[in-house]
This record gives sequence, C-alpha cells and structure tokens, in this order.
Amino acid sequence: MSTLFISDLHLCRERPEINALFFRFLRERVPGSDALYILGDLFEYWAGDDDLAEPLHAQIAEVLGHVSESGVPLHFMHGNRDFLVGDDFASVTGGNLLKDATVVDLYGTPTLLMHGDTLCTDDVKYQAFRTQIRDSAWQNDFLSKPLAVRKAMIENVREQSAREVKEKPPEIMDVNLDAVVSAFRRSRCPRMIHGHTHRPARHVHEVDGRSCERWVLTDWYQRGGYLEVGQAGCRAVPL
Repeated sequence: MSTLFISDLHLCRERPEINALFFRFLRERVPGSDALYILGDLFEYWAGDDDLAEPLHAQIAEVLGHVSESGVPLHFMHGNRDFLVGDDFASVTGGNLLKDATVVDLYGTPTLLMHGDTLCTDDVKYQAFRTQIRDSAWQNDFLSKPLAVRKAMIENVREQSAREVKEKPPEIMDVNLDAVVSAFRRSRCPRMIHGHTHRPARHVHEVDGRSCERWVLTDWYQRGGYLEVGQAGCRAVPL
C-alpha cells in the first residue's frame, strides 16, 4: 500500500489538458491508495467557496468527492493560490483541511508536510504579502466583497505578480537552506515533503548530525506527477 502526494496543479479552464490529466490520475492511480494529500495550489486561484458553482470547480469537487466516498482519505493543504479554500469545499469533497505545516506518520517515518512558500524567506516582499493575505481580518474583508469584484482583484494581483517574477533573481524564489534546517529542527522529522518551488527533486540535509531527506513535488504545468510513499520509502512518478 502507498500514500500519494501532489501539489501545484494550478487547475483552470485555460489548461484543459491538465484538467483531463488530473481526472485520469484520480480515476486510474488513486483507487486503493492509503490516502491522497494535495499540498496546495490545486487551483490557479480560489476567490472563495461561493465559487464552487463555477462548472470546472464543481466538476473538480465532484470527482474529489468520489475519491473520499471510495474510502481513500483526502487531505488538502492551502497553497499561495488557493489559501481561501474553506469549510464548504472540505464538506463537498469530504476532504480534511491541514495546517501548514503538519507532521504525519508515514509507515513509521515522521514526515513534515508543507506547501513550501514559507521556506522561501529570501523573497522578503512575497513574505510580507503572504502575512497580509493570511490575516483573518483581511480575509473576512475580502470575502465580504461580491465574487466578481474579488475575481477582478485577483486578476490584477496575478498580472502584477507575473511582471515581478520576471524581474526577481531565480534564487530568491527557491527555499532558503537555513529555513529548511530550522523546519527540520522544529519538527524533529527526518523527512519533509513540499511543493511550491516547481523544482522537483530529492535533497539530503545534515541537521544536527542526522541525515534528513526533503522531497520537492513536481508542478503540473507540462505533464504532472506525484510522489508515492510506502514502507520502502519514496518514489517520484511522472505522468
């Protein structure tokens, strides 16, 4: 048996081939698994749970609901694009909303799960923005606005972010190694799994004299993939 991990799918109407790949993954790879963990950025953006009626969102929620109904536990962690996913989404899909970060026991190995953006501490401007939008007062104010207004505001932020990313040095958008070591140290876990950086790989870190492994999940911009974790360890599987 095994547990599956995915992140950074960025599902949206503009990328129907990736949506279809996701549905096929749920249909062909997930059944019989011990659990499915989605570690953030399932959606390109999420304006609030009142957008569940949007046809693609309704379809995604429905197929995830089938996963839960089949007996495969479904766990969801917020990413930087879909941090407004809430209780209504969890209820419709039968999923469990996880805190970032969360420690789980995977076949005897304590494992730290994160989206990964909090590790990118060199991007000071982004971290300040993240603090703002994760504030409950800010979120309540944002969600009080009409859905169409929220979506327009998100589009403006996305356009601005796309311009800024082109100007940022690539290294500041990757994890800070001191932040990684601190996360290992706080959690006391020998393994970490996260997404966000779109730099899939296995890294080994020496933390206080012990060897720790860090698995970075692949994004789904081109082909997608998942991490399979079982008794024998971890295996990255491309799609």
